[in-house]
Amino acid sequence: MNHSISEKENISSLSDVEILDLLLQKVADGDMDALRDLYERVSSAVYTYALSIIQNPTTAEDVMQDAFVNIAQNAEKYVSQGKPMAWIMTITKNIALMKLKRMDNRNSSLEDYMDVAKSDDFAQSDRRLMLRKALNELKDEDRQIVILHAMTGMKHREIAEIMKIPLPTVLTKYKRSLEKMRRIIGGDDIE
Repeated sequence: MNHSISEKENISSLSDVEILDLLLQKVADGDMDALRDLYERVSSAVYTYALSIIQNPTTAEDVMQDAFVNIAQNAEKYVSQGKPMAWIMTITKNIALMKLKRMDNRNSSLEDYMDVAKSDDFAQSDRRLMLRKALNELKDEDRQIVILHAMTGMKHREIAEIMKIPLPTVLTKYKRSLEKMRRIIGGDDIE
C-alpha cells in the first residue's frame, strides 16, 4: 500500500480487526493496493472456508476469486461493527453455496486445508495425515465450524452468525468434533 512512514507506523499499532476495517474502507474508496493487501491477509482463510463447503480445490479457488470481486464491488456497503472477517466469510459462504447448488458431484478432498495451514504441527507429515483423516470423518457442517474457528480464528458467535445456527449448537458441535478428532488421532491435543 502507498502509505507515508507515519501512516505505516500507525497501521502497525492497530489490531487485526482494525486493519481489516481500514482496508475495507480503502477498498470502498477504490484503493487497489488495499484490495491486494486485504487479499494477502485473508485469502488463505477465505480459500480454506470455501474448500470446507465445496470440497473441490479448483472450485474453492473460483469461490475465493469471486468473493474478492464481490468484496471490491460491495466494500462501500460494509458497515464496521468490529467483524470484518464475519462479513468476508458471509460473502464467501453465499458464493460457495451458490456454486455448490450448480455442481453435479462433490470431490471430497482436504489436501489444500493443509497447504494453507501455517502451523509447524501441520507441516509434520504424520500429524498432517492424521489430521486429514480426522477432518474427513466429520460431517460437513462440523468440519466447517472447526475450520472457521481453528484455522481462521473466528469466534464461535461469528461462526453462528455466518452459518445461521444457534451459538450453543456451534459450541456443542465444535466440542464434539474436537473430541471425535482426538479419538481418531489417538488422544493428541488439538487446539
